[in-house]
Amino acid sequence: MGFARTCSVALVGVEGVVVEVQADLEPGVAAFTLVGLPDKSLTESRDRVRAAVVNSGGEWPQKKLTVGLSPASVPKAGSGFDLAVACAVLGAAERIDPRVLADLVMIGELGLDGRVRPVRGILPAVLAAADAGYQQVVVPECAAAEAVLVPGVSVLGVRSLRQLIAVLTDEPVPEEDTDDQDRPDPMLAGLRVPGTGAATGMHGIGAAPHDQGHDLADVVGQHSARTAVEVAAAGGHHLFLEGPPGAGKTMLAERLPSILPPLDRQASLEVTAVHSVAGLLPPGRPLIDTAPYCAPHHSATMQALVGGGPGTARPGAVSLSHRGVLFLDETPEFSGRALDALRQPLEAGHVVIARSAGVVRFPARFLMVLAANPCPCGRFSQTNDHCDCPPAAVRRYQARLSGPLLDRVDLRVEVDRVTRSELTASAPRGETTSTVAGRVRAARERAAARLAGTPWRTNSEVPGRELRSRWHAVPGAMDDAERGLERGLLSARGLDRVLRVAWTVADLSGHDRPDASDVALALQLRTGVPRGVPMTIGAAV
Repeated sequence: MGFARTCSVALVGVEGVVVEVQADLEPGVAAFTLVGLPDKSLTESRDRVRAAVVNSGGEWPQKKLTVGLSPASVPKAGSGFDLAVACAVLGAAERIDPRVLADLVMIGELGLDGRVRPVRGILPAVLAAADAGYQQVVVPECAAAEAVLVPGVSVLGVRSLRQLIAVLTDEPVPEEDTDDQDRPDPMLAGLRVPGTGAATGMHGIGAAPHDQGHDLADVVGQHSARTAVEVAAAGGHHLFLEGPPGAGKTMLAERLPSILPPLDRQASLEVTAVHSVAGLLPPGRPLIDTAPYCAPHHSATMQALVGGGPGTARPGAVSLSHRGVLFLDETPEFSGRALDALRQPLEAGHVVIARSAGVVRFPARFLMVLAANPCPCGRFSQTNDHCDCPPAAVRRYQARLSGPLLDRVDLRVEVDRVTRSELTASAPRGETTSTVAGRVRAARERAAARLAGTPWRTNSEVPGRELRSRWHAVPGAMDDAERGLERGLLSARGLDRVLRVAWTVADLSGHDRPDASDVALALQLRTGVPRGVPMTIGAAV
C-alpha cells in the first residue's frame, strides 16, 4: 500500500482555499476514483493525468487508486489540480519521495503530452497559499511571473511534468523543446478566455488610455464638464454627464482613467487578482499598475454587470473596473434591473453573489461615469434646436434612471453642445492630461495624508458620520447645503456627499478646510443647478 499527499488551491471568487490532494494505492482491480466534490473539468483530470504520466516516461500504477481532495465540503472546479494529482499519484507509487511533496503547493493543468499549461487565478491562488503558511509553490513556467508577485513565497516554474519529476528526484532536468518564435504559443491559451474582453467592454488593460492618443486637450470647450472630471478623479466621486449627442461625453469618460494616479502595490494586486480569475490578464504583463477601464454595451445583463452566471460565479463589469472606471454610455438604455443592481456595490465597495453552491464575494470599488441624452432625440432643453419628443416620452426616458441610483452619484453636469467658435478657434485648447493628472495626484496625496491611519483612501469612501465628527468645514460654509436639506432639495446622503466633494475641491485648491466657495462649487456639481460660482478649481485658475 502506498500513500502520498500534496496541496493545491481551490478558488471561490478571488479568494482561495488550500486543498490537500491525497493519493492512496491498494491491491485490487486497476481503477481510478476521484472524490472530494470535483466538477466536470476536474473529474476529467483522471484521463489527462494518466496520459501525462505515461507520456512523461513514468509508469502508471496498475492498482486500485483513490485520490481525495480535502476538505471534501469545498467545491473544486477547473483543471488547476492536474499537477498536484499527478505528483500525488507518483508519490504513492514511490516514483517521488512523498516527504518532498508534503509541503508543496502545485497549480497547473496537464496536457496529454505532459506539458504544464497555465490556468486562470494563479495570483489569488498563490496569495491563499502564502496566507496559509506555505512557502513553496509550483506553477507553469509561463505563469511564474504572476506568482512571484507574492512576497515570501519561493516559486518554481516548470514547463513539463518531466522537468518537475527531475527536480523533485534530484535528477538532471531535461531540456524541453520550445515552439517556433514566429508561431503563437499555445501554452498561453489558459491565461485568456476568448470573448470575455469584448463582452465586458474592457479596453487598454495594462496600458494607460492616454498612451493610445487619448488626451484631455482633445476635448473642445466643456469647461464645467472638465472640472467635474477632475474632481471625480481626485476624490473618486461618481459622475453623471447629460447632454446632446456629439457634445463630448464619451471623450471625457475615455480620458478619465489617464488622469487617475498609478495604482499602489495593494491596489495592483487586487486588480490583477480579479483579472486573473476572469481570464483577462494580458500575457507578458503579470501586474496591472494602471486604472482599468470598462465600458459594457447597454445590452449587458445584470449578471454581466455585477457578476454571476451559470456554474461558478464570475466577476462582472463592476469587479473588472475595480480601482478604475466603469463607464455606462447611453445609460437609460440599460435594463432597469441591471442599473438598480449597482446600488449595493456603489455603497459597499464589493459585490456578494449568493448561489446554491455557496457565496462569492468580489471587490467592486470603482468610479462610475454615467452618460445620457436628455431625451430620445437628444435635443430637449437645447435653445437652438427643436425637440421632437412628446413630453410624456421625455418623462419616461428620464425616469429610466431611478432616484436611488442618482442619489448615489456625487457629480451631475450638463454637457452643452460645442459651438462653432469653440471648434474652429486657433487659440490653445484646454489643459493636457499630464497637467490635470499632476493636480489630481497632489490632491490625492493631501487626502492620503489626512486619512492616514484610517481604512479609507479617497474622500468618496469616508462615511458621513466620520466627516461630520472629525473633519469639519469652515464654520458657516455648509449653511446653504443644510438649508437645501431642510427644503427637501438634498437627502441626508446627498448632504454627506456634498461635504465629501467639498473636501476634494479643497484638496485641489490647496485649502486646509473647505470654505464657502468650495462648498458652493460642490453643491453646484451635486445638484446641477447653477449657483453663480466659477466652474474652475482654485489651483487651476
